[in-house]
Amino acid sequence: MDSQTVPTERTARDASTAAALKPNALGVLGILFFVLSAQAPLTGIAGAAPISIAIGNGAGTPAAYVLAGAMILLFSVGFVAMGRHVVDAGAFYTYIGTGLGRTSGAGSAGVALFAYCGIQAAMYGLYGAIVSGLVSQHTGLDAPWWVWSLITMAIVQALGALGIEMGAKVLAIFVSAEFSILLVFGLVTLFKGGGPEGLALTDSFSPSAALQGAPGVAIMFAVASMFGFEATAIYGEEAREPKKTVPRATYLSVLVVTGFFALTSWALISAYGPSHVTGAAGKALASGDSSGFVFAPISELFGGWAGDVLPVLLATSLFAGILTFHNSANRYLFSLSRDGQLPAGLSKLNKRHSPGTAGIVQTAIALLLVVPFAITGKDPVLTLFSWFSGVAVLAMMLLYLLTSVSVIVYFRRTRLDTRPWNTLIAPVLGALGLAGAIWLILANFTTLIGGSTGTAVALVVTVPVVMIAGVVNERVRRSRAAVRT
Repeated sequence: MDSQTVPTERTARDASTAAALKPNALGVLGILFFVLSAQAPLTGIAGAAPISIAIGNGAGTPAAYVLAGAMILLFSVGFVAMGRHVVDAGAFYTYIGTGLGRTSGAGSAGVALFAYCGIQAAMYGLYGAIVSGLVSQHTGLDAPWWVWSLITMAIVQALGALGIEMGAKVLAIFVSAEFSILLVFGLVTLFKGGGPEGLALTDSFSPSAALQGAPGVAIMFAVASMFGFEATAIYGEEAREPKKTVPRATYLSVLVVTGFFALTSWALISAYGPSHVTGAAGKALASGDSSGFVFAPISELFGGWAGDVLPVLLATSLFAGILTFHNSANRYLFSLSRDGQLPAGLSKLNKRHSPGTAGIVQTAIALLLVVPFAITGKDPVLTLFSWFSGVAVLAMMLLYLLTSVSVIVYFRRTRLDTRPWNTLIAPVLGALGLAGAIWLILANFTTLIGGSTGTAVALVVTVPVVMIAGVVNERVRRSRAAVRT
Protein backbone atom coordinates (compact mmCIF):
# COMPACT_ATOMS: atom_id res chain seq x y z
CA MET A 1 0.00 0.00 0.00
CA ASP A 2 1.19 3.53 -0.73
CA SER A 3 2.33 5.54 2.22
CA GLN A 4 1.08 8.76 0.64
CA THR A 5 -2.66 8.60 0.98
CA VAL A 6 -5.42 11.05 0.33
CA PRO A 7 -6.38 13.10 3.44
CA THR A 8 -9.02 11.41 5.54
CA GLU A 9 -11.37 14.37 5.75
CA ARG A 10 -11.34 15.27 2.06
CA THR A 11 -13.69 17.95 0.84
CA ALA A 12 -13.23 20.59 -1.80
CA ARG A 13 -14.38 23.20 0.64
CA ASP A 14 -11.60 22.33 3.10
CA ALA A 15 -8.94 23.73 0.77
CA SER A 16 -9.06 27.45 0.26
CA THR A 17 -6.97 27.21 -2.87
CA ALA A 18 -9.14 24.55 -4.53
CA ALA A 19 -12.01 25.13 -6.87
CA ALA A 20 -15.30 24.15 -5.27
CA LEU A 21 -18.43 22.83 -6.90
CA LYS A 22 -21.65 24.57 -5.94
CA PRO A 23 -22.60 23.50 -2.40
CA ASN A 24 -26.14 22.82 -1.16
CA ALA A 25 -27.48 22.33 -4.69
CA LEU A 26 -28.97 18.84 -4.30
CA GLY A 27 -31.15 17.08 -1.78
CA VAL A 28 -31.92 13.36 -1.41
CA LEU A 29 -34.50 13.34 -4.22
CA GLY A 30 -32.25 15.28 -6.59
CA ILE A 31 -29.44 12.76 -6.12
CA LEU A 32 -31.93 9.89 -6.42
CA PHE A 33 -33.05 11.15 -9.83
CA PHE A 34 -29.43 11.13 -11.02
CA VAL A 35 -29.06 7.53 -9.85
CA LEU A 36 -32.31 6.39 -11.49
CA SER A 37 -31.30 8.19 -14.68
CA ALA A 38 -27.96 6.40 -14.75
CA GLN A 39 -29.77 3.09 -14.48
CA ALA A 40 -32.25 4.08 -17.20
CA PRO A 41 -35.09 1.88 -15.83
CA LEU A 42 -36.95 1.34 -19.09
CA THR A 43 -33.71 0.66 -20.95
CA GLY A 44 -32.65 -1.83 -18.29
CA ILE A 45 -35.95 -3.69 -18.40
CA ALA A 46 -36.36 -3.65 -22.19
CA GLY A 47 -32.72 -4.60 -22.79
CA ALA A 48 -31.77 -6.99 -19.99
CA ALA A 49 -34.96 -8.71 -18.80
CA PRO A 50 -35.74 -10.54 -22.08
CA ILE A 51 -32.18 -11.91 -22.26
CA SER A 52 -32.17 -12.98 -18.59
CA ILE A 53 -35.49 -14.74 -19.03
CA ALA A 54 -34.62 -16.39 -22.35
CA ILE A 55 -31.12 -17.68 -21.59
CA GLY A 56 -30.79 -17.15 -17.83
CA ASN A 57 -33.07 -18.61 -15.20
CA GLY A 58 -36.40 -17.96 -16.90
CA ALA A 59 -39.22 -17.16 -14.51
CA GLY A 60 -36.66 -16.92 -11.69
CA THR A 61 -35.21 -13.67 -13.08
CA PRO A 62 -36.84 -11.48 -10.37
CA ALA A 63 -34.96 -13.48 -7.72
CA ALA A 64 -31.70 -12.62 -9.52
CA TYR A 65 -32.51 -8.91 -9.09
CA VAL A 66 -33.14 -9.48 -5.38
CA LEU A 67 -29.79 -11.30 -4.99
CA ALA A 68 -27.95 -8.58 -6.91
CA GLY A 69 -29.65 -5.91 -4.80
CA ALA A 70 -28.65 -7.69 -1.58
CA MET A 71 -25.03 -7.80 -2.73
CA ILE A 72 -25.02 -4.11 -3.65
CA LEU A 73 -26.69 -3.27 -0.33
CA LEU A 74 -23.88 -5.05 1.54
CA PHE A 75 -21.35 -3.07 -0.49
CA SER A 76 -23.23 0.14 0.30
CA VAL A 77 -22.78 -0.30 4.06
CA GLY A 78 -19.01 0.20 3.84
CA PHE A 79 -19.39 2.67 1.00
CA VAL A 80 -21.60 4.87 3.18
CA ALA A 81 -19.35 4.47 6.22
CA MET A 82 -16.38 5.82 4.28
CA GLY A 83 -18.55 8.54 2.76
CA ARG A 84 -19.00 10.04 6.23
CA HIS A 85 -15.26 10.78 6.32
CA VAL A 86 -14.44 11.30 2.63
CA VAL A 87 -16.47 13.71 0.48
CA ASP A 88 -15.19 14.35 -3.02
CA ALA A 89 -16.46 14.50 -6.60
CA GLY A 90 -13.90 11.81 -7.46
CA ALA A 91 -15.78 9.19 -5.39
CA PHE A 92 -14.08 5.88 -6.27
CA TYR A 93 -10.75 7.57 -7.01
CA THR A 94 -10.75 9.22 -3.60
CA TYR A 95 -12.23 6.26 -1.71
CA ILE A 96 -9.74 3.76 -3.13
CA GLY A 97 -6.84 6.21 -2.85
CA THR A 98 -7.65 6.94 0.79
CA GLY A 99 -7.53 3.28 1.77
CA LEU A 100 -5.06 1.72 -0.65
CA GLY A 101 -2.81 4.65 -1.54
CA ARG A 102 -2.58 7.32 -4.23
CA THR A 103 -1.15 4.96 -6.83
CA SER A 104 -4.10 2.57 -6.55
CA GLY A 105 -6.45 5.55 -6.50
CA ALA A 106 -4.93 6.96 -9.68
CA GLY A 107 -5.31 3.62 -11.44
CA SER A 108 -8.92 3.35 -10.34
CA ALA A 109 -9.58 6.89 -11.56
CA GLY A 110 -8.63 5.85 -15.06
CA VAL A 111 -10.92 2.84 -14.83
CA ALA A 112 -13.80 4.96 -13.53
CA LEU A 113 -13.44 7.48 -16.36
CA PHE A 114 -13.23 4.62 -18.84
CA ALA A 115 -16.40 3.07 -17.41
CA TYR A 116 -18.47 6.27 -17.38
CA CYS A 117 -17.36 7.44 -20.81
CA GLY A 118 -17.78 3.92 -22.18
CA ILE A 119 -21.33 3.44 -20.94
CA GLN A 120 -22.27 6.90 -22.18
CA ALA A 121 -20.90 6.10 -25.64
CA ALA A 122 -22.83 2.82 -25.56
CA MET A 123 -26.02 4.70 -24.80
CA TYR A 124 -25.36 7.10 -27.68
CA GLY A 125 -25.36 4.10 -30.00
CA LEU A 126 -28.69 2.68 -28.85
CA TYR A 127 -30.21 6.15 -28.50
CA GLY A 128 -29.23 7.16 -32.03
CA ALA A 129 -30.73 3.97 -33.47
CA ILE A 130 -34.02 4.41 -31.58
CA VAL A 131 -34.42 8.11 -32.37
CA SER A 132 -33.57 7.50 -36.03
CA GLY A 133 -36.34 4.91 -36.22
CA LEU A 134 -38.86 7.12 -34.41
CA VAL A 135 -38.18 10.15 -36.59
CA SER A 136 -38.36 8.07 -39.75
CA GLN A 137 -41.64 6.49 -38.63
CA HIS A 138 -43.39 9.73 -37.71
CA THR A 139 -41.92 12.25 -40.16
CA GLY A 140 -40.47 10.24 -43.03
CA LEU A 141 -37.04 11.84 -42.46
CA ASP A 142 -34.46 9.08 -42.87
CA ALA A 143 -31.27 10.33 -41.21
CA PRO A 144 -28.50 8.00 -39.98
CA TRP A 145 -28.29 7.20 -36.26
CA TRP A 146 -25.11 9.20 -35.69
CA VAL A 147 -26.77 12.48 -36.76
CA TRP A 148 -29.12 12.30 -33.76
CA SER A 149 -26.29 11.22 -31.47
CA LEU A 150 -24.18 14.24 -32.46
CA ILE A 151 -27.10 16.65 -32.01
CA THR A 152 -27.73 15.18 -28.58
CA MET A 153 -24.07 15.59 -27.61
CA ALA A 154 -24.46 19.33 -28.14
CA ILE A 155 -27.65 19.41 -26.05
CA VAL A 156 -26.05 17.40 -23.24
CA GLN A 157 -23.02 19.67 -23.26
CA ALA A 158 -25.28 22.73 -22.93
CA LEU A 159 -27.34 21.23 -20.10
CA GLY A 160 -24.21 20.16 -18.24
CA ALA A 161 -22.78 23.67 -18.49
CA LEU A 162 -26.01 25.19 -17.10
CA GLY A 163 -25.37 23.59 -13.73
CA ILE A 164 -26.38 20.61 -11.67
CA GLU A 165 -29.84 21.97 -10.72
CA MET A 166 -30.88 22.28 -14.35
CA GLY A 167 -29.75 18.72 -15.03
CA ALA A 168 -31.70 17.45 -12.03
CA LYS A 169 -34.89 19.18 -13.21
CA VAL A 170 -34.64 17.71 -16.72
CA LEU A 171 -33.93 14.25 -15.36
CA ALA A 172 -36.84 14.45 -12.91
CA ILE A 173 -39.27 14.86 -15.81
CA PHE A 174 -37.88 12.04 -17.94
CA VAL A 175 -37.28 9.56 -15.11
CA SER A 176 -40.70 10.17 -13.54
CA ALA A 177 -42.42 9.34 -16.83
CA GLU A 178 -40.69 6.03 -17.52
CA PHE A 179 -40.58 4.98 -13.88
CA SER A 180 -44.27 5.70 -13.38
CA ILE A 181 -45.62 3.69 -16.30
CA LEU A 182 -43.54 0.63 -15.40
CA LEU A 183 -44.37 0.92 -11.70
CA VAL A 184 -48.10 1.23 -12.39
CA PHE A 185 -47.91 -1.78 -14.72
CA GLY A 186 -46.30 -3.82 -11.95
CA LEU A 187 -48.75 -2.71 -9.26
CA VAL A 188 -51.84 -3.20 -11.44
CA THR A 189 -50.64 -6.70 -12.37
CA LEU A 190 -50.09 -7.46 -8.69
CA PHE A 191 -53.44 -6.17 -7.44
CA LYS A 192 -55.47 -7.81 -10.18
CA GLY A 193 -54.04 -11.17 -9.23
CA GLY A 194 -51.40 -11.64 -11.88
CA GLY A 195 -51.74 -13.05 -15.38
CA PRO A 196 -53.13 -16.29 -16.85
CA GLU A 197 -51.41 -18.45 -14.19
CA GLY A 198 -52.14 -16.15 -11.26
CA LEU A 199 -49.53 -14.45 -9.11
CA ALA A 200 -47.20 -17.47 -9.22
CA LEU A 201 -44.81 -15.80 -6.78
CA THR A 202 -42.98 -19.04 -5.96
CA ASP A 203 -42.15 -19.46 -9.66
CA SER A 204 -40.16 -16.22 -9.52
CA PHE A 205 -38.91 -15.77 -5.97
CA SER A 206 -38.33 -19.23 -4.46
CA PRO A 207 -34.77 -20.60 -4.04
CA SER A 208 -35.46 -23.30 -6.63
CA ALA A 209 -36.61 -20.66 -9.13
CA ALA A 210 -33.49 -18.59 -8.50
CA LEU A 211 -31.21 -21.58 -9.18
CA GLN A 212 -32.92 -23.00 -12.26
CA GLY A 213 -31.49 -22.71 -15.77
CA ALA A 214 -28.36 -20.54 -15.92
CA PRO A 215 -28.62 -18.34 -12.79
CA GLY A 216 -25.15 -16.90 -13.38
CA VAL A 217 -26.30 -15.23 -16.59
CA ALA A 218 -29.37 -13.77 -14.87
CA ILE A 219 -27.35 -12.45 -11.93
CA MET A 220 -24.81 -10.98 -14.34
CA PHE A 221 -27.49 -8.96 -16.14
CA ALA A 222 -29.12 -8.02 -12.82
CA VAL A 223 -25.82 -6.62 -11.53
CA ALA A 224 -25.36 -4.75 -14.82
CA SER A 225 -28.78 -3.14 -14.30
CA MET A 226 -27.57 -1.70 -10.97
CA PHE A 227 -24.79 0.27 -12.71
CA GLY A 228 -24.75 3.91 -11.57
CA PHE A 229 -26.04 3.81 -8.00
CA GLU A 230 -22.61 4.96 -6.75
CA ALA A 231 -23.33 8.40 -8.27
CA THR A 232 -24.68 9.34 -4.82
CA ALA A 233 -21.09 9.91 -3.65
CA ILE A 234 -20.02 11.79 -6.78
CA TYR A 235 -22.49 14.58 -5.95
CA GLY A 236 -21.45 14.74 -2.29
CA GLU A 237 -19.80 18.16 -2.64
CA GLU A 238 -22.99 19.58 -4.16
CA ALA A 239 -25.35 17.94 -1.66
CA ARG A 240 -27.07 19.61 1.25
CA GLU A 241 -25.56 18.14 4.45
CA PRO A 242 -23.63 15.46 2.52
CA LYS A 243 -22.94 13.30 5.58
CA LYS A 244 -26.69 12.82 5.93
CA THR A 245 -27.92 13.25 2.37
CA VAL A 246 -25.49 10.87 0.64
CA PRO A 247 -26.11 7.86 2.95
CA ARG A 248 -29.87 8.32 2.71
CA ALA A 249 -29.75 8.68 -1.06
CA THR A 250 -27.48 5.64 -1.38
CA TYR A 251 -29.64 3.25 0.65
CA LEU A 252 -32.83 4.62 -0.86
CA SER A 253 -31.53 4.23 -4.40
CA VAL A 254 -30.45 0.61 -3.87
CA LEU A 255 -33.78 -0.34 -2.29
CA VAL A 256 -35.87 1.51 -4.89
CA VAL A 257 -33.94 0.10 -7.85
CA THR A 258 -33.95 -3.45 -6.50
CA GLY A 259 -37.66 -3.35 -5.73
CA PHE A 260 -38.45 -1.74 -9.06
CA PHE A 261 -36.58 -4.27 -11.21
CA ALA A 262 -37.85 -7.23 -9.18
CA LEU A 263 -41.48 -6.02 -9.39
CA THR A 264 -41.39 -5.08 -13.07
CA SER A 265 -39.66 -8.27 -14.22
CA TRP A 266 -42.12 -10.34 -12.15
CA ALA A 267 -45.07 -8.46 -13.71
CA LEU A 268 -43.78 -9.29 -17.19
CA ILE A 269 -43.38 -12.95 -16.28
CA SER A 270 -46.83 -13.03 -14.71
CA ALA A 271 -48.39 -11.35 -17.75
CA TYR A 272 -47.11 -14.11 -20.04
CA GLY A 273 -47.37 -16.91 -17.46
CA PRO A 274 -44.27 -18.61 -15.97
CA SER A 275 -44.70 -21.68 -18.20
CA HIS A 276 -44.75 -19.60 -21.40
CA VAL A 277 -42.50 -16.64 -20.65
CA THR A 278 -39.17 -18.22 -21.60
CA GLY A 279 -40.47 -19.13 -25.05
CA ALA A 280 -41.95 -15.66 -25.55
CA ALA A 281 -38.66 -13.98 -24.57
CA GLY A 282 -36.74 -16.30 -26.90
CA LYS A 283 -38.99 -15.43 -29.84
CA ALA A 284 -38.56 -11.72 -29.15
CA LEU A 285 -34.77 -12.06 -29.16
CA ALA A 286 -34.85 -14.12 -32.35
CA SER A 287 -36.94 -11.42 -34.05
CA GLY A 288 -34.32 -8.78 -33.20
CA ASP A 289 -36.83 -6.68 -31.21
CA SER A 290 -36.47 -7.57 -27.53
CA SER A 291 -38.32 -4.40 -26.52
CA GLY A 292 -41.49 -5.85 -28.05
CA PHE A 293 -41.46 -8.50 -25.32
CA VAL A 294 -41.79 -5.72 -22.74
CA PHE A 295 -44.03 -3.33 -24.65
CA ALA A 296 -46.68 -5.90 -25.68
CA PRO A 297 -48.13 -6.77 -22.24
CA ILE A 298 -48.01 -3.11 -21.13
CA SER A 299 -49.91 -2.04 -24.25
CA GLU A 300 -52.41 -4.86 -23.72
CA LEU A 301 -53.05 -3.67 -20.17
CA PHE A 302 -53.21 0.10 -20.81
CA GLY A 303 -54.31 0.28 -24.44
CA GLY A 304 -52.78 1.20 -27.77
CA TRP A 305 -51.54 4.61 -26.61
CA ALA A 306 -48.92 2.87 -24.44
CA GLY A 307 -47.42 1.22 -27.51
CA ASP A 308 -46.92 4.66 -29.05
CA VAL A 309 -45.56 6.26 -25.90
CA LEU A 310 -43.14 3.53 -24.77
CA PRO A 311 -40.63 3.87 -27.65
CA VAL A 312 -40.48 7.61 -26.96
CA LEU A 313 -39.93 6.94 -23.26
CA LEU A 314 -37.17 4.50 -24.17
CA ALA A 315 -35.44 7.31 -26.07
CA THR A 316 -35.86 9.77 -23.18
CA SER A 317 -34.65 7.06 -20.77
CA LEU A 318 -31.43 6.82 -22.72
CA PHE A 319 -31.13 10.62 -22.93
CA ALA A 320 -31.43 10.85 -19.15
CA GLY A 321 -28.70 8.23 -18.74
CA ILE A 322 -26.43 10.01 -21.20
CA LEU A 323 -26.80 13.31 -19.31
CA THR A 324 -26.13 11.61 -15.98
CA PHE A 325 -22.93 9.94 -17.13
CA HIS A 326 -21.79 13.22 -18.69
CA ASN A 327 -22.12 14.85 -15.27
CA SER A 328 -20.39 11.93 -13.53
CA ALA A 329 -17.45 11.84 -15.94
CA ASN A 330 -16.83 15.59 -15.96
CA ARG A 331 -16.77 15.59 -12.16
CA TYR A 332 -14.11 12.90 -12.23
CA LEU A 333 -12.05 14.99 -14.65
CA PHE A 334 -12.58 18.01 -12.38
CA SER A 335 -11.53 16.12 -9.24
CA LEU A 336 -8.44 14.61 -10.86
CA SER A 337 -7.39 18.03 -12.13
CA ARG A 338 -7.91 19.62 -8.74
CA ASP A 339 -5.70 16.94 -7.18
CA GLY A 340 -2.94 17.45 -9.75
CA GLN A 341 -3.50 14.21 -11.67
CA LEU A 342 -4.61 16.01 -14.85
CA PRO A 343 -3.92 19.49 -16.31
CA ALA A 344 -5.05 22.34 -14.05
CA GLY A 345 -7.38 23.80 -16.69
CA LEU A 346 -9.85 20.96 -16.16
CA SER A 347 -10.65 22.22 -12.65
CA LYS A 348 -11.96 25.56 -13.92
CA LEU A 349 -15.59 26.29 -13.09
CA ASN A 350 -17.99 28.36 -15.15
CA LYS A 351 -20.37 31.02 -13.86
CA ARG A 352 -22.86 28.32 -12.82
CA HIS A 353 -20.22 26.60 -10.66
CA SER A 354 -20.21 23.69 -13.08
CA PRO A 355 -16.96 22.08 -14.33
CA GLY A 356 -17.26 23.72 -17.73
CA THR A 357 -13.86 22.87 -19.19
CA ALA A 358 -14.09 19.27 -17.97
CA GLY A 359 -17.54 19.07 -19.56
CA ILE A 360 -16.15 20.12 -22.94
CA VAL A 361 -13.39 17.52 -22.66
CA GLN A 362 -15.90 14.84 -21.71
CA THR A 363 -18.01 15.66 -24.76
CA ALA A 364 -14.88 15.47 -26.90
CA ILE A 365 -14.15 12.01 -25.49
CA ALA A 366 -17.70 10.91 -26.34
CA LEU A 367 -17.18 12.20 -29.85
CA LEU A 368 -13.93 10.26 -30.23
CA LEU A 369 -15.60 7.05 -29.03
CA VAL A 370 -18.71 7.33 -31.21
CA VAL A 371 -17.36 8.71 -34.51
CA PRO A 372 -15.25 5.65 -35.49
CA PHE A 373 -18.37 3.47 -35.40
CA ALA A 374 -20.19 5.97 -37.59
CA ILE A 375 -17.33 6.24 -40.09
CA THR A 376 -16.93 2.46 -40.43
CA GLY A 377 -20.68 1.90 -40.72
CA LYS A 378 -20.89 -0.44 -37.72
CA ASP A 379 -24.28 -1.37 -36.32
CA PRO A 380 -24.71 1.02 -33.34
CA VAL A 381 -26.61 -1.54 -31.24
CA LEU A 382 -24.70 -4.76 -31.99
CA THR A 383 -21.28 -3.13 -31.66
CA LEU A 384 -21.14 0.31 -30.00
CA PHE A 385 -23.87 -0.38 -27.44
CA SER A 386 -23.10 -4.04 -26.76
CA TRP A 387 -19.32 -3.76 -26.59
CA PHE A 388 -18.97 -0.62 -24.50
CA SER A 389 -21.80 -1.43 -22.07
CA GLY A 390 -20.25 -4.86 -21.38
CA VAL A 391 -16.75 -3.59 -20.72
CA ALA A 392 -18.09 -0.67 -18.64
CA VAL A 393 -19.96 -3.07 -16.35
CA LEU A 394 -16.81 -5.14 -15.87
CA ALA A 395 -14.78 -2.02 -15.08
CA MET A 396 -17.34 -0.81 -12.57
CA MET A 397 -17.48 -4.17 -10.78
CA LEU A 398 -13.71 -4.01 -10.35
CA LEU A 399 -14.06 -0.55 -8.78
CA TYR A 400 -16.75 -1.81 -6.40
CA LEU A 401 -14.45 -4.64 -5.31
CA LEU A 402 -11.45 -2.35 -4.79
CA THR A 403 -13.62 0.08 -2.83
CA SER A 404 -14.78 -2.70 -0.49
CA VAL A 405 -11.17 -3.70 0.18
CA SER A 406 -10.22 -0.04 0.69
CA VAL A 407 -13.00 0.43 3.25
CA ILE A 408 -11.70 -2.51 5.28
CA VAL A 409 -8.10 -1.30 5.17
CA TYR A 410 -9.00 2.32 5.89
CA PHE A 411 -11.00 1.66 9.04
CA ARG A 412 -8.56 -0.97 10.34
CA ARG A 413 -5.82 1.65 10.02
CA THR A 414 -7.57 4.81 11.24
CA ARG A 415 -10.09 3.35 13.74
CA LEU A 416 -12.35 6.34 12.95
CA ASP A 417 -15.30 3.96 12.95
CA THR A 418 -15.08 0.73 14.95
CA ARG A 419 -18.53 -0.71 14.19
CA PRO A 420 -17.81 -4.33 13.07
CA TRP A 421 -20.83 -4.65 10.77
CA ASN A 422 -20.29 -1.36 8.95
CA THR A 423 -16.53 -1.47 8.53
CA LEU A 424 -15.66 -5.18 8.37
CA ILE A 425 -18.43 -7.78 8.13
CA ALA A 426 -20.64 -6.12 5.48
CA PRO A 427 -17.65 -4.97 3.35
CA VAL A 428 -16.14 -8.48 3.45
CA LEU A 429 -19.44 -10.09 2.45
CA GLY A 430 -19.91 -7.46 -0.24
CA ALA A 431 -16.38 -8.04 -1.55
CA LEU A 432 -16.98 -11.80 -1.77
CA GLY A 433 -20.22 -11.22 -3.65
CA LEU A 434 -18.56 -8.74 -6.01
CA ALA A 435 -15.68 -11.14 -6.68
CA GLY A 436 -18.28 -13.76 -7.59
CA ALA A 437 -20.07 -11.28 -9.85
CA ILE A 438 -16.80 -10.45 -11.64
CA TRP A 439 -16.18 -14.18 -12.20
CA LEU A 440 -19.69 -14.58 -13.64
CA ILE A 441 -19.19 -11.57 -15.93
CA LEU A 442 -15.86 -12.91 -17.20
CA ALA A 443 -17.28 -16.41 -17.69
CA ASN A 444 -20.23 -15.06 -19.66
CA PHE A 445 -18.63 -12.00 -21.23
CA THR A 446 -19.14 -13.13 -24.81
CA THR A 447 -22.87 -13.46 -24.06
CA LEU A 448 -22.93 -10.07 -22.35
CA ILE A 449 -21.49 -8.23 -25.37
CA GLY A 450 -23.19 -10.38 -27.99
CA GLY A 451 -19.91 -10.64 -29.94
CA SER A 452 -17.13 -13.09 -30.73
CA THR A 453 -14.64 -14.60 -28.29
CA GLY A 454 -11.82 -12.55 -29.83
CA THR A 455 -13.75 -9.32 -29.36
CA ALA A 456 -14.58 -10.31 -25.79
CA VAL A 457 -10.94 -10.96 -24.91
CA ALA A 458 -9.83 -7.66 -26.49
CA LEU A 459 -12.43 -5.71 -24.51
CA VAL A 460 -11.65 -7.45 -21.21
CA VAL A 461 -7.94 -6.67 -21.58
CA THR A 462 -8.65 -2.93 -21.87
CA VAL A 463 -9.70 -2.75 -18.21
CA PRO A 464 -6.33 -3.78 -16.68
CA VAL A 465 -4.52 -1.78 -19.38
CA VAL A 466 -6.37 1.39 -18.34
CA MET A 467 -5.68 0.61 -14.67
CA ILE A 468 -1.95 0.19 -15.36
CA ALA A 469 -1.88 3.40 -17.42
CA GLY A 470 -3.34 5.32 -14.48
CA VAL A 471 -0.75 3.85 -12.10
CA VAL A 472 2.13 4.67 -14.47
CA ASN A 473 0.85 8.24 -14.92
CA GLU A 474 0.78 8.73 -11.15
CA ARG A 475 4.31 7.37 -10.66
CA VAL A 476 5.69 9.55 -13.46
CA ARG A 477 3.94 12.60 -12.05
CA ARG A 478 5.36 11.98 -8.58
CA SER A 479 8.85 11.37 -9.98
CA ARG A 480 8.76 14.70 -11.82
CA ALA A 481 7.49 16.45 -8.68
CA ALA A 482 10.37 14.94 -6.67
CA VAL A 483 12.90 16.14 -9.24
CA ARG A 484 11.49 19.69 -9.15
CA THR A 485 11.79 19.80 -5.35
